[in-house]
Amino acid sequence: MTTQARPATPGHEITTGPRGVPVLGNLPEFGKDPLAFFERLRARGDVVSWQFGPKPSLFVAHPEQVGELLTEVERTFDQPDLGIAFRTLLGNGVVVAKGPDWRRKRSLVQPSVRPKQVRSYAATMTECAVGLAERWAPGQRIDIKKEMAALTQLIAVRTIFGVDTAADAEAIGRAMDVAQQEIGAEFSGIGAVLPDWLPTPGRARIKRATAVIDAEVARVVARHRDSDTDRPDLLSRLLTAQDETGAHLSDREIRDETITLYIGGHETTSSTLIWAWYLLSRHPEAQEALWAELDEVLGDRDPTFDDYARLIRTQHVVKETLRLYPTIWLLTGIAKEGAVIAGRPVPPGTRVWSSQWATHRDARWFEEPDAFRPDRWEKEHDIPEYAWFPFGGGPRVCLGTRFAMVEAVLILAVLARRYRLAVDPGEIRPVPSLTLQPDRQVLATVEAR
Repeated sequence: MTTQARPATPGHEITTGPRGVPVLGNLPEFGKDPLAFFERLRARGDVVSWQFGPKPSLFVAHPEQVGELLTEVERTFDQPDLGIAFRTLLGNGVVVAKGPDWRRKRSLVQPSVRPKQVRSYAATMTECAVGLAERWAPGQRIDIKKEMAALTQLIAVRTIFGVDTAADAEAIGRAMDVAQQEIGAEFSGIGAVLPDWLPTPGRARIKRATAVIDAEVARVVARHRDSDTDRPDLLSRLLTAQDETGAHLSDREIRDETITLYIGGHETTSSTLIWAWYLLSRHPEAQEALWAELDEVLGDRDPTFDDYARLIRTQHVVKETLRLYPTIWLLTGIAKEGAVIAGRPVPPGTRVWSSQWATHRDARWFEEPDAFRPDRWEKEHDIPEYAWFPFGGGPRVCLGTRFAMVEAVLILAVLARRYRLAVDPGEIRPVPSLTLQPDRQVLATVEAR
C-alpha cells in the first residue's frame, strides 16, 4: 500500500465523498473493506462527507480535527449508539454510558486502573508470561494468536477475578471470540441499518455467547460477595467502590464494567502482541535492537514494573505496532448543538468518524508510513498530538491505557529475552471486528536466541 503525501495545512473545506446508493448510502463499500474505505476518504481530504446508511456523516483525518472530535465529546459531541450487538455484550458500561451516568461510572472504575494499582498487577503479568516461556521449547510449532490469547486471558482472569478464582477462562474466551466476530459483522454489514427488534442469526449467536459470559461473571461475583477475604483484584475494588452519595455499583453495573475491563485487559493486548511478533519476525534489525535493550536492561532476569520505564525500545516496538495495527480502528461521535469541525458548524445529528488506521498511516505525520520503524519514536515530540491515538483521547480516553502498555511491554520482554518467533512466510491481513484481528492463524516456529 502506498500513501501519497499532501500539504500539511489542515483543509477547512468539506470534501464530498463517494456517491452512495439509495437507503444504504456508502454502507456496501464501507462494509466490504472498512480500512481501505477510510483510506480512500482520507485521500479525498481532511474533512469528507459520506453516508452511513441513510445518515449523514463526516470523516475527519487531520490530527487537529481528530482532536476537536475527541476533546469535545460530552460537550458538543455525544457518544453514539454502536448497535444492538455492541450493547448486548458491553451493556451500559463506562465505554458506552453518557452524561452524568458516564461521569459516575468513570469515577468508580478509574481508581482500579491507576498507576499504583497497575504496579500491583505487574507481577502477575510477568509470572504468567514466564509460565508460558517455560512451556515453550526451541523447534516447537505454535499458533501465536492462540498462545497470546490464552496468556492474556489468564492475566485478565487473575487480575480481574483474583488468583484463587476458578474462572473458566477458556469458555469466556470462546464466547468472546464469537461476540467479537458478530459485532464486526453487524457493524459493517446490513445489520447496521436494521431495526433492533429484527432477529438475525448473528444476533442470536451473540446473545448465546453473551449468556455464557454473563453466567461466568455472575458466578464469580457471587463467590466474591460470599467471601470475607480481602482481595487485591479489580472485581473486589469494583464491589467496594462507592460514589459521592455512598452508593455502590449494582449487579448489572458490575457485570458491564467487568466485561469492559476484561476486553481492555485481554482482547486489546492479545491483538497488539500478535501483530508485534508478526512485525518483528519480518524485520530482523528491529528484533536485534530489541534484544540489545533487553540484554542491557535485564541481563538474565525477568522484568519488574520498575523496568518498564527503562525498556524504551520495547515501548517503541509496542507503539509502532499500535500505529500500524491499532487495536481500536475507529471512533465516532454524534454532533450536538454547537458542534464545530475545522471552523465550520456541524448540523446536530451528524455522525463524525475518525479512524486510527487512516490517520496513523498518513505520510504527513509519519515518514514511510507503511514501514515498521520503532526508531521513529525516538523523536516522538515531532509527532503531532492526535496523529497517534490508539487509546482514543480527550475525556473519554481509555481508562486501561497504562495497564495495556505495561502488560504488552512486560510480556514482550519476558518472551523475547528467551526466544525469536519465526512467523511462517506469507502476508497476514487485518480483519476489523471489535478489535483488529489477523485473518488467519499466525503460525510460527519457536527459536532460541
